[in-house]
Amino acid sequence: MKKLALSMVLAIGFTGAAIAQEPVWDGNKVVLESRKLAEGIFAVIPTGADEMADKGLPIATTSGFVIGSKSVLVVDTMLNERLNKQLMKLIADQTDLPVRYAVNTSFHGDHAYGNQYLPEKTLIIQHNVASNYIAKNLEADKKFMIQNFGKGRGIEEINVTKADILVAKNGMISVDLGNMVVEIRDYGFAQTGGDLFVSVPAANVLWTGNPVLAKAPALPWLLDGHLVDTLNTLQVVYNSFDKNTKVVPGHGPVTNITAIKWHLDYLQAVEKEVKSAIADGLSLENTVKRVQLPGFKGYALFGWVHPAMNVPAAYKDLK
Repeated sequence: MKKLALSMVLAIGFTGAAIAQEPVWDGNKVVLESRKLAEGIFAVIPTGADEMADKGLPIATTSGFVIGSKSVLVVDTMLNERLNKQLMKLIADQTDLPVRYAVNTSFHGDHAYGNQYLPEKTLIIQHNVASNYIAKNLEADKKFMIQNFGKGRGIEEINVTKADILVAKNGMISVDLGNMVVEIRDYGFAQTGGDLFVSVPAANVLWTGNPVLAKAPALPWLLDGHLVDTLNTLQVVYNSFDKNTKVVPGHGPVTNITAIKWHLDYLQAVEKEVKSAIADGLSLENTVKRVQLPGFKGYALFGWVHPAMNVPAAYKDLK
């Protein structure tokens, strides 16, 4: 999983770029705001996300919530208690209905660590792979998160919070909040083995989690490898939603399906160029040097994510 990604980074000498000297973003400073997407449907994004996305800067976790006539569902619970409280306050500003469900789009801490601060009666929905990962690897995952997001960001105090409802591989469940149906689906491996996509079909709204990080120039992270599987899954997702769909990505402002297409275009370019390098007998090191893809630069973390993570992951997957 994440250890694999870091080992590839170390193996090809990008240590300085890959291991954050400063937090990727600071969980002690981020301020969240809600944006209404349709009646009862809200995205939750960090303030300043629009400008940051245009500049290709890394952005804190996005979230959202859906209000029915009986209850509320929240998508992703944030990194720490501070951000979770902001999220819950934004919900309380809109309704006094109970938060009955919380979905984690993956096991990543910035999407799931806030689970332990949810109301006692909230039912947590996770992919079974994500649930198993958290149960077995939480302490290692916390170390990884502290390395990249810094000490003293509320990560140290996180404990395992068991899920109440599990989604199986290739599974889908529907949740009726009262005159508002939310679908939670596994389309396949997209960044992890436990990714969930959350949609409100009646309103053409989709939360993607990390498989779609943000609009261009942000790039996908093959953090756990599996270029081919990721490509196949994102293609299925892209084909499943129409052009009017409002997309809430994992780390950016509300966008549309062109963000999914950008991720696909980039990964297809990586696949093509890495296949060519392998066919020419190039080593991993020389493949990284050859596969530059200047047309996809602009993302502030390009110099880490592309050469230190994505190209090595593609090389390993395709070779």
